[in-house]
Amino acid sequence: MPSRFSIFLMIFLHSVSLFSQNDTYGKESKDYNAVRIKNAPKIDGIIDEQVWESVPVASDFVMIDPGDGTPAPPTHSTEVKIAYTDEAIYVAALLFDHEPKNIRREFAQRDNLPVADYFVFDLNTYNDGENQTRFVITAAGTLADAKMKGENEDYGYNVVWEGKVSIDERGWYAEMRIPYSALRFPDKKEQIWSTQFGRRINHLNETYVWSYIDKSVGKVTHYNGLLKGISDIDAPVRLSFYPYVSGQVENYDGDNDSKLSAGMDFKYGINDAFTLDATLIPDFGQTAYDEVKLNLGPFEQTFGENRAFFTEGTELFTKGDLFYSRRIGDQPTGYENAEEQLKENEELIENPDKTDLLNALKISGRTDSGLGIGFFNAVTQVEKARFRDTISGETREITTEPFANYNIFVLDQQFNQKSSISLINTNVTRNGHFRDGNVTGFLFDVFNKSSSFNFTGEAKMSNVNLPEENLTGFASVLDISRTKGKFRYGVRHEFANETYDINDLGLNFMNNYNNFFWKTSYRIFEPTGIFNDYRIQLFGNHLRRYDPDENVASNFGASFFGITTDRFAFGGSANYSTVFKDFFEPRRKNRYVEYPENAFLEGWISSDYRKRIAIDSRLEFNKYLGTAHNQVNFTASPRFRVNNRFLLIYSFGYSNEINRQSFVALEPREIVFGNRDMESIENSLQGTYNFSTKDALSLSFRNFWSTANFSDGDYSRLLQTGDLEAYDYEVTSENDPNAHFNIWNLDLSYQWRFAPGSEMILLYRNSILHLDDQSELLYTESLENLFQQPAKHTLSLRIVYYLDYNNIKNRFKG
Repeated sequence: MPSRFSIFLMIFLHSVSLFSQNDTYGKESKDYNAVRIKNAPKIDGIIDEQVWESVPVASDFVMIDPGDGTPAPPTHSTEVKIAYTDEAIYVAALLFDHEPKNIRREFAQRDNLPVADYFVFDLNTYNDGENQTRFVITAAGTLADAKMKGENEDYGYNVVWEGKVSIDERGWYAEMRIPYSALRFPDKKEQIWSTQFGRRINHLNETYVWSYIDKSVGKVTHYNGLLKGISDIDAPVRLSFYPYVSGQVENYDGDNDSKLSAGMDFKYGINDAFTLDATLIPDFGQTAYDEVKLNLGPFEQTFGENRAFFTEGTELFTKGDLFYSRRIGDQPTGYENAEEQLKENEELIENPDKTDLLNALKISGRTDSGLGIGFFNAVTQVEKARFRDTISGETREITTEPFANYNIFVLDQQFNQKSSISLINTNVTRNGHFRDGNVTGFLFDVFNKSSSFNFTGEAKMSNVNLPEENLTGFASVLDISRTKGKFRYGVRHEFANETYDINDLGLNFMNNYNNFFWKTSYRIFEPTGIFNDYRIQLFGNHLRRYDPDENVASNFGASFFGITTDRFAFGGSANYSTVFKDFFEPRRKNRYVEYPENAFLEGWISSDYRKRIAIDSRLEFNKYLGTAHNQVNFTASPRFRVNNRFLLIYSFGYSNEINRQSFVALEPREIVFGNRDMESIENSLQGTYNFSTKDALSLSFRNFWSTANFSDGDYSRLLQTGDLEAYDYEVTSENDPNAHFNIWNLDLSYQWRFAPGSEMILLYRNSILHLDDQSELLYTESLENLFQQPAKHTLSLRIVYYLDYNNIKNRFKG
């Protein structure tokens, strides 16, 4: 193990000396000098105040999409002005359009960008080429903000700022006020920031930027212009509170329950660079429902994060993919073993399937030398299962999840505007004789001088402390890719030993692998023929088991992606896989089932969202050669824009897999498989009516049905060679492997942002879930059965109010 890590470290040090050099790209970046003003303009979207007349103009925008550097036409010129006071930065954008009737003005709520014209203001207060904040305002007045790292935008990030728009016969106009309390910047007399302005003209399908971006090399954040002239500003006390109160009424199967709760989130700027975020007595009752499916595979079902605290400002903590936030508040570690603790004449009367979060905090920031530091901590409470003796009536409890502490610490040093090295540690400590976990990762991401090559790597060490033993594991990744020009290529190696396990706070489905990957691609950066953009890629991999060293499978494939000048996107892929040894489907260590070679084909389309009716659709087909095993997946999602305020999106999904040899049961000496057919249908509807950009009525509905049917008498046992042999397996009502699953979720909500940072949400939720072994039921019959089950009805109201220390202080002064 140490020798492998030493080799990894030597390769990294050599790569740093080879690749870390200052980057110029051969382009001269633009400069802009902001002007200090005494009297702040009124933020109303009407740029007619005298204060703007003395502020210089940033102009001469050039195209980034679909073309490459073409100057903006005079009919669609753009002018931007920046001023500042002791409290905030002010931005005025004049977005001229000689045909204002064509300006797209669809309404949407905050951080949702519809098919509308919009203006973008990017600001990097440390001028490090990597981390910057994006502020967006649409022609309808919708606001959005995001943290950017390279090409990635995190719209889970939210700060309080203002923006307004107006429109006349010359075009549309935007004004922004961004208070210093929403920014982090160095404690210096003179600030040297970098910035970028962008404009999307949707009816022309064109995007323009102020500082030219060469799409063929590097990242967009490397091409900012300099923002100068800002000096003698002081960071205010960055202290804000988000107190909330919520009430909930629930009805299920004739029983009523009500709950009233209150709590608070707060943010505190420790200094000019670092911020503390904390949630006290959190309430996640109104988070979106999970898209649960029937899962008969060997791996747990995973879901996206819907809790705002765990999505906002977490870019440091997600490095190395060691943080899966759904672990916090997840199912108790002893939940599935509770029934095994039953004694004679006992029944299980309570077994919580979720762990309650007591509180959580995170501290993060970056110094002016480029060092990012992050600290995260969360605490969950004790959960217990309760048993009752059916004869004596006495009850007892066992702990299924003890008091637990979750912790992450990150150091991330950036250099040369585009490269970084990182150290991250995650730790989970559970009170008492329970499982603990600790993982440490060392990462690097380095570009060479011309940004034509990128070299990345990871080395991660896991330690799991179990009551009976301690396990140490190791995993690594090495990747080198060409990142310049139309023709690109790369190779990658991934390794993990058999004891690598990060599942206390991270997520890994498999270990014990030694895999090799390669890819090569060709793409265009300017319109060619009927295409605005297209990419062709060839790829392959060779998968091996590490211990013992054994071939698993090899794959070869190709893919295509294209967008026409009419904004019609389409593509697809084809893949061939050799015989595959699946070491996870048998559910027993060092055993595998062998699946034959297979061929996979897919195709997809996405039509022009600017039109009133558009559609996304995908068709997939997977055929296992020489057998009757195949699978078809189909999805279609038509969308209908009723008007600029009302949008409906319907989605339909169908999946049918037949003749799959699947795991059924473990016996003392045998692993039983069966021939399974599995069919699924999914219907969902998303609808939003926007009364304004600050309040909307939203509908979210989903129904998922699935059935798994094993052929009668067609069972087999798994041999040591990975082959299957006919086996006489007796099916009873207790071990019937057939499954039938149906779930219904409906959310109807009204959201009103009644003040900056403050909101009220009224939510009605209706849900039904049913799981049994009636796999012979058809979809319509299943729906009839579903509605015979008791439904859970929930009505909740949540109000959050934003309080800023500086506003409170000024009011008292007044």
